Amino acid sequence: MTVPLLNWPIAAGVRTPLVEQIVSHCVEQIRHRRWPAGARLPSIRQLAAHYGISSFTVHNAYERLNAEGWLRSRPGAGYYVARGDEPGGGLAEANAAGSRLAADVALMRQTLQPAPGALPVGCGTLPDGWLPEAMLRGALRELARQGGALTAYGTPQGYLPLRQQLAARLADWRIAAEPAQLLLTAGASQALDLVLRLMLKPGDAVLVDSPSFYNFHACLRLHGARLLPVPRTRQGPDLTALKHALAEHRPRLFLTNSVLHNPTGTSLSPPVAHRVLQLLAQYDCVAIEDDIYADFAEPGACRLAALDGLERVIYLGSFSKTLSANLRVGFVAASAERVAALTDIKLITGMSTPQALEQLVHRLLTGGQYRRHVDALRRRLAAAQAEVLPSLAEHGCAPWATPEGGYLAWVALPDGTSADALAAAASRHGVWLAPGRHFTLEDDADRFVRVNLAHALEPRFWHFLDGALGAPPGGVRDA
Repeated sequence: MTVPLLNWPIAAGVRTPLVEQIVSHCVEQIRHRRWPAGARLPSIRQLAAHYGISSFTVHNAYERLNAEGWLRSRPGAGYYVARGDEPGGGLAEANAAGSRLAADVALMRQTLQPAPGALPVGCGTLPDGWLPEAMLRGALRELARQGGALTAYGTPQGYLPLRQQLAARLADWRIAAEPAQLLLTAGASQALDLVLRLMLKPGDAVLVDSPSFYNFHACLRLHGARLLPVPRTRQGPDLTALKHALAEHRPRLFLTNSVLHNPTGTSLSPPVAHRVLQLLAQYDCVAIEDDIYADFAEPGACRLAALDGLERVIYLGSFSKTLSANLRVGFVAASAERVAALTDIKLITGMSTPQALEQLVHRLLTGGQYRRHVDALRRRLAAAQAEVLPSLAEHGCAPWATPEGGYLAWVALPDGTSADALAAAASRHGVWLAPGRHFTLEDDADRFVRVNLAHALEPRFWHFLDGALGAPPGGVRDA
């Protein structure tokens, strides 16, 4: 079969570039199976002549479709539909279930590869419409005009002006760090991986909050660590449990969120923070303080790194939550000696980080727009919390604690309701939830789900809950 030339919606003189028009039309036809796998597209010359456009334009569109897996080129024979459903052609993804880490990354895989049209109430990122795409595009254009670093390697520790700006930002949070004490990374995940490579050997014990971010667990298991959960209270780690675990197991590290803890949204109180540092010093344990939600917190939020001076604390941050999940720029703040060692590991395992992205973040941080954007986000999130939490209560769902900011809540389901069962029912209605077992090994894990307050504003979520939790007490029916 040859794809017909008639009725392609291609028009010059409109806002959408011709290449985008061709690509969008082809993707729509293939996705909806109007063009079967193996169908031959019109030749570049035929399509260009029929619609009076440049052959170069058609070639660029076809090559983009080929690169994205929608088409396959056959030398001397033209372009053919690769398959009739999803991009990637015959290059299906590897069998995820066959990996030994499949269970550890199941929720992350769902976040990064959601089902088409799924409403991600369980995810850890803001909706696309809440993030500053226009601001990012503008900064990219400006960077391109002024000549960013697009072809050379970045410097080992990362773009110096950004490290200087980060040092000034940390000073606002009473964290004293010189640019030499900062290492730029490909997001906070790489930052954590580098720290674990430096600090751990297989079999070492590591303390983690319970509940805590599921990818913490996966990273620690990947490095062969023994995970020791410390129950989280509304003011921080349970001090009695922390002292007992330190005395009995002599762990090397304590991995925690001090500010807007994931998944509870609570923050460390000053008295608990002081006692935590005393215990860590007593038992020679180092804290890794992940602070990726920093910009959503109140200005006076308590951080271990501010009290410690980066002697017994290694501090991590990033901009994935406020700017873009696809903008992988993070950092480590630590003692100069540790940063020097971490830089060597970064060079060995990943060389440098993209300086163009670091320049982009620097431009955004110093332009004034970023602060206005974050202030607007905080107001919008406060409104979302005020709307979502009472609505959850009407369905018998109560937050374990009222979040102190940000967009995550750790929500207890009605008595007898299974988080796993609720998540399974939700998935059949295009809603995905994050059951408690991904965040904690406690016996009551199946009572909880993590809820993203921004995504929970969507009516589709409430329509599902109306049906699913309208069953007899403790039951979940397929709405």
